[in-house]
Amino acid sequence: MSFKVAVGPRVTPQMIQALMARVQYSVGEGPKGTTTTFVHAYLDGNFYLATGMSACVSAANFDAEIGDRIARADAIQKAQDKLWELEGYRLFASMAVH
Repeated sequence: MSFKVAVGPRVTPQMIQALMARVQYSVGEGPKGTTTTFVHAYLDGNFYLATGMSACVSAANFDAEIGDRIARADAIQKAQDKLWELEGYRLFASMAVH
């Protein structure tokens, strides 16, 4: 089986990894008494990319550390997906014939 090598302009995993290194996160919990944790992802600390969320049904099971870990993983994945989308559009727009 032969694979075609990409030779045209493209967004690469290395480009996305470099952008992800610039992402900063802020953590917040839902209203007092809830079991929801939010993690917001911002490129360079000020361009909003995504929010990750976690929650448990019973307040007796709530653990802020676990909530942070789950919400952060969700935010990381969503931020990465958003960067692929934004960088793909940026490349598309730069190639468009005006």
